[in-house]
Amino acid sequence: MAGSLIGGLASSMADSDAHAEVAMMVYEPDSARAHQLEQDFNVRLAASNEQLVAKNDVIVLAVKPQVLRSVLEPLASEFAARKPLIVSIVAGVRAASISSWLQADHAVIRVMPNTPALVSAGAAGLYANEAVTEPHKRLAELLFDAVGISCWVAREEDIDSVTALSGSGPAYFMLFIKSLIDAATAAGLDPHTAKTLALQTAKGSVQLIDDSGQPLQTLIDGVTSPKGTTESALKVFQAAGLSHIVSDAFEAARLRAQQLAKDLDPDN
Repeated sequence: MAGSLIGGLASSMADSDAHAEVAMMVYEPDSARAHQLEQDFNVRLAASNEQLVAKNDVIVLAVKPQVLRSVLEPLASEFAARKPLIVSIVAGVRAASISSWLQADHAVIRVMPNTPALVSAGAAGLYANEAVTEPHKRLAELLFDAVGISCWVAREEDIDSVTALSGSGPAYFMLFIKSLIDAATAAGLDPHTAKTLALQTAKGSVQLIDDSGQPLQTLIDGVTSPKGTTESALKVFQAAGLSHIVSDAFEAARLRAQQLAKDLDPDN
């Protein structure tokens, strides 16, 4: 996810003079990966996390949830001295946990982005704790709108739902498209043709939904002729309980995000 965000921001900044004053610095402990990021996206490399915090006004946390505490606790004095805005894209870790590990209250914005940010088509949900100011919010919007769209949520627990919806969502759509391609190929269609038609169908459907302004059910009905092919397919989905499958999958992802937060809560 960090690579997607860095790549998307780098592309956006290259295409727009509005972001010319924004410079990215990255600390990556894997030297090979660090130099690849430098080469691919023209980012500056920090020699350590301490240097990163000391030299920047916004710090994006992009590590595995299980290691975030061990990363942050040694940096408490650097964060206290600089007081940067903290933007966390770490799934499941609450803003209060971040402040607790840093031994002070900090301005924390939790963000759940998704991997389409790499192609400037991301969708991000954002939550701000009480220390976050309006200028902080505008800065966060600048960062994530540069790689897609951003939406604020009022409650921190809503980030768990965003995680299950758009954070994990690209994999859901990709799995469905892959299943369509596999089915068409098994029926004898050339794999390249199957992929081309499936991808264009997905793109076109999204564009039609976005441009028409009509309710989704109205658009579905517009494709579905009585006793036609679409109706036959939809009946199979209904018989298999597609709506319940999607609901159960969404809930599994949301509950996993909640469990991560519980496991990592310093008060537990």
